[in-house]
Amino acid sequence: MNRWTHLSLTLLAALLTSPLLARDSIAERTPIGAVVADMQLKDFRGKDYALAAFSEKQVVVLAFLGTECPLAKLYGRRLQELSDEFAPKNVAILGVMSNQHDAITEIAAFARLHKISYPLLKDVGNRLADAAGAQRTPEVVVLNADRKIVYRGRIDNQYQIGVVRDRADEHELRDAIEDVLAGRPVKTPTTETFGCHIGRVHQPDPNSEVTYHNQVSRILQKRCVSCHREGEIAPFALTEYDEVAGWAEMIAEVVEDKRMPPWHAAPEHGEFTNARPMPTQEKELLLQWVAAGAPEGDKSQAPPAIDYSSNGWTLPVAPDQVIQITEKPVKVQASGEVKYQYFIHDPGFTEDKWLQAAELRPGNRMVVHHILAFAVNPGERDLRDGGIRGFLVGYVPGMRAEPFPPGMAKRIPAGSRLVFQVHYTPIGSEQFDQSELGLVFADPEQIKYEVKTTSAVNRSFRIPAGDGNYKVEADSPRITSAGAQLLGMMPHMHLRGKAFRYELKGKEKNEILLDVPAYDFNWQTSYRLKDPLPLDAGSVLHCVAHFDNSKWNLANPDPTDTVKWGDQTWEEMMIGYFDVAHPYSPQDDVKAEPKDLTLVAARRLMEKYDANGDGIVLRDEVPEKGHRYFDFFDKDGDKKVVEKDIVALLQKMPALMNLLK
Repeated sequence: MNRWTHLSLTLLAALLTSPLLARDSIAERTPIGAVVADMQLKDFRGKDYALAAFSEKQVVVLAFLGTECPLAKLYGRRLQELSDEFAPKNVAILGVMSNQHDAITEIAAFARLHKISYPLLKDVGNRLADAAGAQRTPEVVVLNADRKIVYRGRIDNQYQIGVVRDRADEHELRDAIEDVLAGRPVKTPTTETFGCHIGRVHQPDPNSEVTYHNQVSRILQKRCVSCHREGEIAPFALTEYDEVAGWAEMIAEVVEDKRMPPWHAAPEHGEFTNARPMPTQEKELLLQWVAAGAPEGDKSQAPPAIDYSSNGWTLPVAPDQVIQITEKPVKVQASGEVKYQYFIHDPGFTEDKWLQAAELRPGNRMVVHHILAFAVNPGERDLRDGGIRGFLVGYVPGMRAEPFPPGMAKRIPAGSRLVFQVHYTPIGSEQFDQSELGLVFADPEQIKYEVKTTSAVNRSFRIPAGDGNYKVEADSPRITSAGAQLLGMMPHMHLRGKAFRYELKGKEKNEILLDVPAYDFNWQTSYRLKDPLPLDAGSVLHCVAHFDNSKWNLANPDPTDTVKWGDQTWEEMMIGYFDVAHPYSPQDDVKAEPKDLTLVAARRLMEKYDANGDGIVLRDEVPEKGHRYFDFFDKDGDKKVVEKDIVALLQKMPALMNLLK
């Protein structure tokens, strides 16, 4: 089975055709079989190259690339491998940089970073891109000995639409080259290309009322620049006119398709402090600006630049303590699958710590897709299963750190260890990362509410092969404290995740708290309520998830596979995280846990696996690796375990306690 892992780069969420942009108009003017006329271009060193100079080559491949496009970065080395392989067979591969905003120095850095030796040519005025009908990066155009176009499209199918396979199983460029070398017609002369629009030279309308400086720059500052600036997660900056104009068509596409800014909650349910959908009026202004040829306007109308030079944190204050997640930088390979990494840190806390706020800060935002941090209580052994209990804070692209409301904080018990789950995504070149956690502590005397992250979780699902709308449901444990308040929700699924909904269970009808009709693994958003929602004691949150395991889900690793719970992205999860603030008084700490260690262990196991809080753990609720332990406790063989079953066996066999630590 080809296992795919997520490619967490901002513009690759789902690169689909935009009706506004008429993406195929150039291709229609330069059909398969058309001759590409000779022209001369310079490489980044200033050396001249003419197509006529390759007249002895049986095949010439024009590979249209861009220095900032994530897919182009991934395919830069692939093209080098193909160049090395086919050069002895009379084949030339030429990299063509047609983006108006790709500077010569950036092209030189691209060649150096990706170790490229084939020519990288600057296509001034996008003349060659127009002649060849190229529309996106990366896109390849294959010319035969007569310089006729015999193939136009993608390189292969490894990298596309937000995911990356372990390897390609369709090799269109290779097949086209081999067909030409063998004297055969190219079997598949065109394929659909996914990637970034080529940033062509515009002809701005001098009479446009909307310009970059008077309107567009302000919209970008408000909606985009927090991520699209130097050193942040986005693959390119949107802080200067020349850069923005080069991405104009791409901006229009993602805005019109509602892929940017990333926000997936349906507006009918709930108000959220971190909501970022773009108002219709702003969208119309952006589209009008692109249609007018991206005019710059009067520089005197530009807004002041935003100062992001504080301390590098989005926390409202500098952290009280900074923890390095790893002792040394972690090397991230150039391509392929990188499994989740787990790192353990002992902060040496000798007393409980209360967190007013926390932030995970990636050391290299280009390769860090997400980080999750958990506090593992003393004596707990399963360090990788903090998904239900002990969750502290998470980082995903675009997330901004926000403190809890005054008087509310999370607690890290004394003696706890911190576990970090880090998901890296390769970008085409070897990278290094050393991320960190910033902690802002609260005054224990000011705490009125203890914030806990809990969840509605279902581990026992089996998603049938080919099912495009498989439904999975789960209930949270009951809220036990009077006066509790719901602060926010964060749904979690993997690549087959389709939709997610939170409901507050009612006697007659459930109240919808959050509806995410188009879940996106690229953006695992934490939806923070504008006003905390009071919850009665006994309240239950009901979560409904839908999964798309069909071939129509282009991110699907394998539509022929029956999918079960698992940590890796080719497996699935169904977790409805949510933060609840419980009324707290220091007197509550006097209520110590039972002295009977067998009862303590039993309750912790029940808490871990009794997802719906009914006091019963079913065998299917336990991962397969734990079935043999489950069978120890299930003495009557009814495939159900309750607390007293665990206590009874532990009292008879104390040695089992060592397995549960």
